[in-house]
Amino acid sequence: MATPRILIIGGGLAGAFCALKLAPLRVAILAPTPIGASGSSFWAQGGIAAAVEEGDTPEMHAADTVAAGAGIVDQSVALGMAHEARARVNDLAAFGVPFDRAALGQLALSREAAHSRRRVVRVKGDTAGRAIMETLARQMAKTPSIDVIEGFAAEEIITHDGRVIGVRARSAAGAWRDIPCAALVLATGGVGRLYRVTTNPKEARGAGLAMAAHAGAVIADAEFVQFHPTAIDIGADPAPLATESLRGEGAILVDRHGRRFMPDIDPAAELAPRDVVARAVFAQIAAGRGAFLDARQAVGAEFPTRFPTVYASCMAAGIDPVTTPIPIAPAAHYHMGGVWTDANGRTSLVGLWAAGEVASTGVHGANRLASNSLLEAIVFGARIANDIRRTEDGGQRTDDGKLCPPSSVLCRPSPDAASTEDAAMLEELRDAMSSKVGVIRDGAGLTSALRTIARIEAEAKDIELRNMATAALLIATAALARRESRGAHFRSDYPAALPEFAHRSHMTLEDARAIAREAGS
Repeated sequence: MATPRILIIGGGLAGAFCALKLAPLRVAILAPTPIGASGSSFWAQGGIAAAVEEGDTPEMHAADTVAAGAGIVDQSVALGMAHEARARVNDLAAFGVPFDRAALGQLALSREAAHSRRRVVRVKGDTAGRAIMETLARQMAKTPSIDVIEGFAAEEIITHDGRVIGVRARSAAGAWRDIPCAALVLATGGVGRLYRVTTNPKEARGAGLAMAAHAGAVIADAEFVQFHPTAIDIGADPAPLATESLRGEGAILVDRHGRRFMPDIDPAAELAPRDVVARAVFAQIAAGRGAFLDARQAVGAEFPTRFPTVYASCMAAGIDPVTTPIPIAPAAHYHMGGVWTDANGRTSLVGLWAAGEVASTGVHGANRLASNSLLEAIVFGARIANDIRRTEDGGQRTDDGKLCPPSSVLCRPSPDAASTEDAAMLEELRDAMSSKVGVIRDGAGLTSALRTIARIEAEAKDIELRNMATAALLIATAALARRESRGAHFRSDYPAALPEFAHRSHMTLEDARAIAREAGS
C-alpha cells in the first residue's frame, strides 16, 4: 500500500463524508470494522436536524441549539452549522440517501425534544443512520481516491518536532503497524463503552480522545456526557434505543402504575431537554417506581412500519410496543466533550483535525440538541476537507514550507494479549464510571472513581484498556473541577448553575493528572 498523504481514523459518518469531500485527493481510511455496517452513525435513529421547513430558519435552529446547550455553546459556530445544514443534507441526497418525502416531494420532517419546529430529516422513521452509512459505503466503493484499511485499530498518535506524522495501529490478530501521513483526521467516535449501560457500539471506547491527549492535544468540555433517557431496558449490551422521535410523535413517560411523571418536572414534559428527562427517569427507577415509554395511543398499530428498528428490538425481548409500555433506563449516549477544534476542525496539534463525536467544536455546549450530532459530523467533515485542500496536495506544510516527507510502513510484533486481569479491570472501570461519573455525581464519588481509574491505568497490560482509563480520567477530572450543575453534568453537592462556570472547559492530560493528584487519587 502506498503511503497515504491524508489518513482518516474512523469509518463513521464524519470520516466517510470527509473522505468523499476530499476526492479526488488520495485518502486512506483506517477502520477496525467494515464501513457502513457498524458504529454509532450506523445505529443513529432520529435523523439530521436542518431548517428546511417553510417558516423555519437557521437562526431559529441555532437559538434552539444555544438554549439546549445551557449557556456555553459557541453561538457563532452553532449559527454557521445551522446555515450549512441544508447544503449538507442536499449533498447526502445527491449521494442517494433515501430521505422520507411528503406527497409533493418535499422532505418529511419530525420534531424532537427541545426543537421549536419540525426539522429532523429522517429515513423510514428510525433508520436514518443505517440508510446514510450504507449509501456512503456504496459511494466510497466507487471512489478510486479512497483506500480503506480494514481490520486495524489506531492506538497511538505519532508526533515529531511538535507535529503529527502518523499513527500506530494494531490488527485483530495483534500485529502492529506504523502508518505515516501528512494530515491526520480523527473521526473515532465517542466514549459510551466506558459506562456499564450504553447505546454505543464496542468501538466507542474513547480511543481517539485518549490518543490525542497523550499526544498533547487540548481537550474541551470532557465532563459533559449525555445520557439518553429512553434506552430500552432489557439487559442488552449495548442497550437498544427508543428514538427521541417517539416522544416527538406524542409517546409519554409513565411509571409502573401508569402515572405520567414528566409534566410535574418540566413545562415541556416529554419534550424537555435530554438531561432533564434522563434525571427524571433515573429518579423514577431509583425510587422503585420504574420508568416506561408508552406509545400505545401515539403510535399504536402503526409501530411496525413507522418505527421498525425500535419495534424489532422490543419484539426480540418479548415486548409488543403496540400493546405494552416499553421499559426504559438512561444510558450513556453521546459525549459533548472531546478534542478541542476551531471552526475548521483543526485541533491544537499541527497536522491533526477532528470531526464527529471525538471532537469538541463548541456547538453542543453542556447538552446536545437532538439530531445535531449527524449534522455536526457532515458539516465539519466538509469543513476539514476544505481546510486540508488549502494545503498543497492535502499535505500540511512545515515551517520551512516543504511537505513532511513520507516514511516507510513498519510492522511491529504484538505485545502480550489482554490478560484476564485486564478483562476484570475493564468491568470495574465501567461500573465505577456508571455509579460515580454518571447521571448524578458528587465530589466524594468522583474522587473515589479517580482512585480506581488511576490504578487501572497504571496496572493495565493492554494499551486499549489504558486508553480507556485515560479517557475516563479526563471525564472524571473535568467533572470534579466543574463545581456546579449545568446541562448533562449534574452534581448533587453543587445542584445550581453558577455564573463563574458559564464557560467551556479546556485541559491537557497534564492538567487532568494534576487535578487527580490534588484530589488524592
